[in-house]
Amino acid sequence: MKSLPLLQKLAIAVLICLHLAVLGARFLAPYDPTEQNRASTLTAPSRIFPLGTDEFGRDQLSRMLWGGQISLATGWIATLLALGIGLTLGVAAGFWGGWSDALLMRGAELFLALPWLYLLLAVRAFLPLSLSPWAMALMIAAIIGTVGWARPARLIRGVVLSAKEREFVYAARGFGASPWRLITKHCLPETYGVLLTQAALLLPQFILAEVTLSFLGFGVAEPAVSWGNLLQPLRQISIIGGYWWMTLPVLLVVAVAWGFSALEDALASSNRANSG
Repeated sequence: MKSLPLLQKLAIAVLICLHLAVLGARFLAPYDPTEQNRASTLTAPSRIFPLGTDEFGRDQLSRMLWGGQISLATGWIATLLALGIGLTLGVAAGFWGGWSDALLMRGAELFLALPWLYLLLAVRAFLPLSLSPWAMALMIAAIIGTVGWARPARLIRGVVLSAKEREFVYAARGFGASPWRLITKHCLPETYGVLLTQAALLLPQFILAEVTLSFLGFGVAEPAVSWGNLLQPLRQISIIGGYWWMTLPVLLVVAVAWGFSALEDALASSNRANSG
């Protein structure tokens, strides 16, 4: 962290603080995010409502904090799933090669060519509408994570292909080391840098996918709150033009993307330095 540019440090600090604030929503949110106050609809920021209220008189700050729990959790779960699938298939393809390598990599190319948003919308159309908010979030995470494994798998395959050709791996194989030991002791440690960098790259994409689905009405629905359905009022031009504080949730998405971009740059620089 000491060698990072100041702007990168600031972005990562904002990202960490945002996660901590979302995790502490129960203690930091001044109101229940679903509590309506019809006498205070679309109220500008004030001492009572620091970030104003929405069209139902609900406190925007509270909704932004609580909404982050679903949006961030969806992104994290989807990322862990994508990296888990990508690690398993990438190691298998790189270590054993042959027909399994060809099959897995052709599959990866197919998934990379798929239009994500249309695929997500198509799959979501077949899901029941009566799911609870967290069940819906988990379902979205499962879909996103399942279609997002291809790029990590290709990168991990390349790392494993390189690692298994090193002299100490040949030596270990000559001494009778099992494939499992070769993978866990000599190949997997080489993939950690790629996994971290890919996590920082995929997380904002997957969070944005949940936000997009909920914004379009295909994700977490009212009265539950996520960053996506917080943005739904912005589809009305009158809201954007007359009530500027209703656009503040956009800054959350921008802050997350900025923070993870800075983190990904920092991790990539660290990987290059270590490999050099």
